[in-house]
Amino acid sequence: MKLSAWFVALALLGTACSSSTLVQQGPSDTLRAYARALEEGHVDEAYRLLSDDAKRSMSLEAFRRAVKESPDEVIEIARAVSRPASDPLVTATVSLPNGDELLLVYEDGKWRIDAAAIDLYSQATPRQALAGFLRAFERKRYDVVLRYVPDAEKEGITLGEEPAPAATPEAAPPAGKADAPAPKTTGTELTAEKLRAAWEGPQKDQINRIAQAIRTALPTAVIEETGDSASMSYGAGGTVALVREHGLWKIRDF
Repeated sequence: MKLSAWFVALALLGTACSSSTLVQQGPSDTLRAYARALEEGHVDEAYRLLSDDAKRSMSLEAFRRAVKESPDEVIEIARAVSRPASDPLVTATVSLPNGDELLLVYEDGKWRIDAAAIDLYSQATPRQALAGFLRAFERKRYDVVLRYVPDAEKEGITLGEEPAPAATPEAAPPAGKADAPAPKTTGTELTAEKLRAAWEGPQKDQINRIAQAIRTALPTAVIEETGDSASMSYGAGGTVALVREHGLWKIRDF
């Protein structure tokens, strides 16, 4: 890891983890104190602002040596840290007995429960949309699963085994992925019952494998988000694609 990356990572660890400094000051104050200590050469004071995890990853002697060997770079990093692009958001994740995760947010000196605790099927972010989709699928709430289907995909699509005969080459359905249920154009609207018939029928094993792979990857996966599109890799080469529609994230393909 480069020196600059070390100092940024250590600074963030110092403000993201619980400590008496964090509770008394807040993340922005701690970042500024860390930057000021580095700029003024108070190396031991800067080190004291780091979390226990950060201190375990770099000893005080190693920290002092890094500062001494690259003073110009340390000052540059300190100035960057003192001007974050946005206020730091401090969160905590609690694992529940059923495997779900509950997000808490630190606001105004108190821990508060995130909206996801009351909105079980949130579509506010790609990650929440995937979690909500999986929850609806596990509970066989196919009426809710339909919320995660883009509008254009709901019309003229079912998930049956065989496509209806195409009248013209242009009307033929596009080829689906080999490892995902392939939608078939039939001129009818996708409904919860049709979804149930496909996913509890001929495609049951396939969709269960995909859902399990997404569920396993979701907690630690990196979700790439660009404008109104997002994607997440899962399993052995799988990718789930999402699209934001009317302000809500929906699943376009997996």
